Amino acid sequence: MSYKNVLLIESDTQRCSDLNLLLNFIDYGQIEPTDMDSWRSVDVPEEGWDVIIIGQAPTCDQTRAKIEELKDEFGSETPVLLLHHREGKPTELVPPLIAGKIEYPIKYRQLQHALHQADIYRRTTTRPGSGTQTLFRSLVGNSRAIREIRRLIDQVADSDANVMILGESGTGKEVVARNLHYHSSRRDKPFVPVNCGAIPPELLESELFGHEKGAFTGAISTRQGRFEMANGGTLFLDEIGDMPLNMQVKLLRVIQERVFERVGSNKSIPANVRIVAATHRDLEEEIGEGRFREDLYYRLNVFPIEMPPLRERIEDISLLIEELITRMEYEQRGSVRLTQNAIAALCQYKWLGNVRELSNLIERLIIMFPNGVVDLRDLPEKFRRDLPVAELPEAASTGAQMLSTQALDAPVRIPADGLDLKEHLTNLESTLIKQALDDADGVVAHAAKRLNMRRTTLVEKMRKYGLQRVDKVS
Repeated sequence: MSYKNVLLIESDTQRCSDLNLLLNFIDYGQIEPTDMDSWRSVDVPEEGWDVIIIGQAPTCDQTRAKIEELKDEFGSETPVLLLHHREGKPTELVPPLIAGKIEYPIKYRQLQHALHQADIYRRTTTRPGSGTQTLFRSLVGNSRAIREIRRLIDQVADSDANVMILGESGTGKEVVARNLHYHSSRRDKPFVPVNCGAIPPELLESELFGHEKGAFTGAISTRQGRFEMANGGTLFLDEIGDMPLNMQVKLLRVIQERVFERVGSNKSIPANVRIVAATHRDLEEEIGEGRFREDLYYRLNVFPIEMPPLRERIEDISLLIEELITRMEYEQRGSVRLTQNAIAALCQYKWLGNVRELSNLIERLIIMFPNGVVDLRDLPEKFRRDLPVAELPEAASTGAQMLSTQALDAPVRIPADGLDLKEHLTNLESTLIKQALDDADGVVAHAAKRLNMRRTTLVEKMRKYGLQRVDKVS
């Protein structure tokens, strides 16, 4: 989770300490605790507060007045979470005054849910108007394969060379095509996609080249084809491997001569388009079987780009999840967050449907858990099947559970008689720090990197738990 600026306003020192400990444990961000009377004296970060957490005042009206005062000071787009004691009088405050509630005593899952609600509140109230226009261009990922795709796009985008995009269904071939168009000199002209496999063969010629009135039964008016619509821009021929042979001959002629005629006309029209084709088929095999013309293949395959399947770029899954959720938030279709255990499980799935299957899963989770947090046990069964995840045994007494280093990633099961959450989290954090220090041979900088935290933060936690610091050259 990225670092965030949190203003924690709570006059009850125990509640403030407990919440501060939890937020520090999950490394949520830079937290500034204060009481009800001193919050104005806290230095405001240059980028402002990402979330304000405030305890209840004695009455609902006083709580409302305090929150309205905070909104006036820091802006209405700043999300406010109310720290509510379960035994206290229920509050009547609802959005948009507050983004959510955190009940005390604090449950970890409920805290996650509230922080997620605050994140959604901030993103939706500060949504830039142009957001949806830029999402389609995002070729998400930092894997070596995706970096190579970006390099190839940069090389060929400004030329008019025909490009062939290869890859399994659902890998994002149209995303590459749109990137090619956007980064080319034709970006201000139309990008026109055509799915050659979705149009009946008898209608494909008219769809591509247009037709004159009366050219065939049902042609009640003159109609432009996709080549004319894409004039000056890019024509994306998706699933080119499904194009009938007779249409392949006509497409080859257009590519060679750069002119075409509408159906029912003998007037030549210039074809000023850049052609980008895509297919999930092995076209060389199709040529051998006589289903694809070899001469057309070489005309289209001037600059090939091959999209890798998702199972070969597992390191990109978390970034793709974030991108897909952001897209659906911008489209106002809802939101969701996934825990690290859930993401780890998805990284072990085979993804035969590639990014399209991942997108469908995210949409399904948003419907099932609107604005919620999805853990490993919440995923559909097929994404958990055959996972090598051992479940922890339940504790036999009221003491805290200690996680072994072999089961750190396993889901935690709360004993029937409960546990002390604060003590449990303290023990877990201390255990992980010790393991990281052992793995790093005592080098603090290396241990901090393994824990994905700042070195200074780790030093403070080592001091807190009385762990010896080994000074070595890192």
